[in-house]
Amino acid sequence: MKGLPEERAITFAHYIIEHNTTVRATAKEFHISKSTVHKDVTERLKRINPLVYAQVKQVLDHNKSERHIRGGIATREKYARMKAHG
Repeated sequence: MKGLPEERAITFAHYIIEHNTTVRATAKEFHISKSTVHKDVTERLKRINPLVYAQVKQVLDHNKSERHIRGGIATREKYARMKAHG
């Protein structure tokens, strides 16, 4: 997704809020790097729209707090697949 960084930041922010998604999933959806999404929704968004930034930060903080749970689930599934195929 090309375009002005400010417009991109708003687009990413709305996507994150509406879909309650992660930076990684947003980057994948828009075919852009995670670092670009992260920079847009943290640094740029904070400057151009502090209210939307606060909403995005809330979603990202929630996702971060659950990260260890998703990692554990992924690991359990990985070993279950290995056991089934090996």
